[in-house]
Amino acid sequence: MGIINYLQKFFDPSKIKKSKSQLMIIAAVFILSIFVYATRKNITLVIDGKEKKVVTYAGTVEKVLKNEDIKLDKKDKIDKDLKAKITKNDTINIKKAVNVKINIDNKELNIKSAEKNVGDMLKAEDVALRAQDKVIPAAEKSLCEGLNVDVIRVDTKVITTSAPIDFKTTVKNDNSILKSKSKVLQEGKKGEKQITTSVVYENGKEVGRKIIKEIVTKKPKEKIVAQGTLTHRVASRGSYSQVSSNIIKVKATAYWAVSGVGNTYTSSGRKAVRNADGYSTVAVDPRVIPLGTRLYVEGYGYAIAADEGSAVKGNFVDVFFNTRSEACNWGVKYVNVHVLK
Repeated sequence: MGIINYLQKFFDPSKIKKSKSQLMIIAAVFILSIFVYATRKNITLVIDGKEKKVVTYAGTVEKVLKNEDIKLDKKDKIDKDLKAKITKNDTINIKKAVNVKINIDNKELNIKSAEKNVGDMLKAEDVALRAQDKVIPAAEKSLCEGLNVDVIRVDTKVITTSAPIDFKTTVKNDNSILKSKSKVLQEGKKGEKQITTSVVYENGKEVGRKIIKEIVTKKPKEKIVAQGTLTHRVASRGSYSQVSSNIIKVKATAYWAVSGVGNTYTSSGRKAVRNADGYSTVAVDPRVIPLGTRLYVEGYGYAIAADEGSAVKGNFVDVFFNTRSEACNWGVKYVNVHVLK
C-alpha cells in the first residue's frame, strides 16, 4: 500500500511535473515490487524429522535446496521431484541416508540407506531372505547411523542314523546255587534302532537337533542270570555246609556220564548233573538217605540224593562226574556226608 500511496502523491497535478526518466524508474520499481510480492513464498523443510521454516523466492525444489546449501547424497530420499515447482506454504521432506553395516554369508557390506526400517533396507539392497532365515535386529527396527545388521542363514536337515539298544538283565533266584555264586543262563544281545533326527544349522554351525522318530529294527535279547540263594556256614572242621541235622560217615565212590554229558539219567528218570556251584547228582541207599534229600559231601560239594544202584547199599554214596578221568581221580574215599535240613 505504501507504493500506491506514493504513486498517488507522485501524480498529484498540484505537484511539480516529473521527468520522463523518473516515471520510468518508478514504474520499474512498481513492477519489481509486484513480482517480488508474487514470488515470495513461506515453505517448510523437514530433514530427518526436524522442521525448518524458510522464506524463498526460488521457483523449483532444486533451487530451494541450492539456496539453503542442502546437498543430496545418492541414497538420500526426497518426497518431491527436483524440477517440481514450489508453491506457497509448501513442505519438502528429506530423509538423509545413514551408514549401515550388513553381515551376511561371511561377508561384511557397508552401505548407505534412507529406508524406514531394516526390512525395507534389505529389500532395497536386494538381499534375499528365506523363510527360516533370521535378521538381528528385527525387520521393524528403524535405521540409525552405525547400525549393525546380522543376517543369519538357517538350514534344517533330516538325518537317519543307527544306534544300539541295550539289553535288560533279568536275575532269577536259584536255591541250588550258593548265595555267593551266580550263573548266566542266557547271554544278552544288543538290539538296534533307526533314529530320524532334525538338525538345525545357523550359518553352517549346528545349533540344535530334535528326534523326529525311532524305529526298532532289531529287538534286544535279554540276559538271564541265576543268582544263588543257598547259604552256608563254616563247620567246626573248616569245611562249608548248611546247618545239618545229621552227619553220616560213608564210603564214597564215583561214576560218570557214560552216555554223554546231558544224556545220562538216574534210575528215577532225572538227568544226572555235576554242578560245582550248586547241587550235583549222587546215588544213595534210600533206606539210609531218602531220595530227594539235600546233602553236603565233604570234598565234593552240595548234592541231592537223586539216584540209586544195586551196588549202593548202607552207608554208601556214589557221586557223579561229567568225565571218566574226574571219576577215576575221585577213586574211593571215606567222607562225612551232612544231611541238610
